Amino acid sequence: MGRLLAGLMAALALLGAPAAAQAPSYPVVRPGVALSFPADHGAHPAFRIEWWYVTGWLRTEAGEELGFQVTFFRSRPPLAGGNPSAFAPRQVLFAHAALSDPARGRLLHGQRIAREGFGLARAARGDADLVIDDWSLRRLADGRFVSKAKGEGFALDLAFRPTQPPLLQGKGGYSQKGPRPEQASYYYSLPQMAVSGAIVRGGRKVAVTGSAWLDREWSSTLLDPSAVGWDWVGLNLEDGGALMAFQVRDAQGRALWTGGAHRTAAGVTTRFGQGQVRFATHRTWRSPRTGAAYPVERSVSVPLGGRERTWRLRPLFDDQELDSRASGGPVYWEGAVRGDGARGYLELTGYLAAMVL
Repeated sequence: MGRLLAGLMAALALLGAPAAAQAPSYPVVRPGVALSFPADHGAHPAFRIEWWYVTGWLRTEAGEELGFQVTFFRSRPPLAGGNPSAFAPRQVLFAHAALSDPARGRLLHGQRIAREGFGLARAARGDADLVIDDWSLRRLADGRFVSKAKGEGFALDLAFRPTQPPLLQGKGGYSQKGPRPEQASYYYSLPQMAVSGAIVRGGRKVAVTGSAWLDREWSSTLLDPSAVGWDWVGLNLEDGGALMAFQVRDAQGRALWTGGAHRTAAGVTTRFGQGQVRFATHRTWRSPRTGAAYPVERSVSVPLGGRERTWRLRPLFDDQELDSRASGGPVYWEGAVRGDGARGYLELTGYLAAMVL
């Protein structure tokens, strides 16, 4: 959810896409389009925006627990037709990575941004192969995804091995985000990915293992005009299952639209539509830097097996706020959470100001 606006805003702001340029004709997301693999792991350059979003929990050999995320965005900005310049930003790539380290008590993060081309940045079609300078996210011939990213004080060198097939979100991968049918994305997830590799923090390389979640979305339409933000959670369950849930909120904090899915370890999938997902707040945390108050301790409830099932989630630590205003993006909270036999990531946007583009 939040990766769409965060990435698009930052990409267009930094690369100076002309505000007065006539927007290209973007494809519309429609139901009934079958997703295909491995092709849909790769880029869809005709669409306005897409992202590859990996989140997860890591464990060091010493038993320390950490959270991480690596995200690559691709956007097709407005561009005056017929511009022959090789420097015209026909495709813009933006990447962000963060490490949630309780020993630091704040996010360590970094980012990259570039026009596609010149041998420095690419988002390949046909399979996942994303590069921005020395950052990368690729899918190997053996099916593993591998990623390298770094920022001030940390570096990630991780491999993610899928243990389950793709979880198609919404109706066969068509995921509606608002009351109008075009307010949607093509969306699938790869939950319960096994993580191996290493991190560097404080100049020291440490081997890690863990579990991860990959979200893939591409779209051309932004959210409903009355939306100010959203809450999203992706959870790997200890019993081998998976849960994704989201709500899009209005200015009064009410759910404009909800959705999600639960899949058991045996592959039985239950999908949740409008009004079937409920978030509740148990504790808020106020950022000492921005003043935003985030509901960092939440519960999410969905109907399963004829009754309501609830997971109460607590953050790995409170201060997992990300302020990307310096690069044209928003302020939001994105962090590792756990509880009730689940571990995953929670994203909270629109709590400082409405998300606008």
